[in-house]
Amino acid sequence: MHSVGIYEAKTRFSALVELVEQGEEVRITRHGKEVVRMLPMRRKPVITDEQIARELAQIEALQASIAPPPEADSVPQLRRRGRSAA
Repeated sequence: MHSVGIYEAKTRFSALVELVEQGEEVRITRHGKEVVRMLPMRRKPVITDEQIARELAQIEALQASIAPPPEADSVPQLRRRGRSAA
């Protein structure tokens, strides 16, 4: 991380941008207080296609594990049974 005053940043802006392009963080200060932070842009995706596929598979497995069994009564059947017993 590099910290420079605003005047120095103005005179060395191109060099500071090159540092940021190389992955460095540059902080620009005015009267000793940080006013600007220059960070490199993310070039890699935050999550890969493989991670997405793995997460989707886990979601599907969870849904399958909590789904009611096929022989379970449906909601309308349960309602009719509850009304006829009353």
